[in-house]
Amino acid sequence: MTQSVKSAAARTVRFEELGFSPRFAYGDQAEVVEVTGTGDGTVLGTGFGRFTNAEIPWTTKYDEVLLIIEGEVTVRTPSGDLTAGPKDCIWLPNGTELIYIAKSALVFYTIHPSNWAEAEQ
Repeated sequence: MTQSVKSAAARTVRFEELGFSPRFAYGDQAEVVEVTGTGDGTVLGTGFGRFTNAEIPWTTKYDEVLLIIEGEVTVRTPSGDLTAGPKDCIWLPNGTELIYIAKSALVFYTIHPSNWAEAEQ
């Protein structure tokens, strides 16, 4: 049986009204704020992330696109480093082993599916 989820209404999200929160064990290196996700009834997760003196290991559990707004981000993968600056994007397919590296950066991210953590339970 498929569960029905009501989608949230269309809206404008003002950057200056967003409240960033520390990200897991790396709160001193990364803060995030969700813009869209499961709470909106969508499988498209989006948000902003701030990196400060970051070196964060991770394995993606979703498809991800990073759009760098400010600063520079390097994503170290087994295949090599991917580096991007303002207006550049980095594509990371599901299952990518990586390390996010940034001295100071602001990024916009998109992930699919947004409910990846529920699938792990």
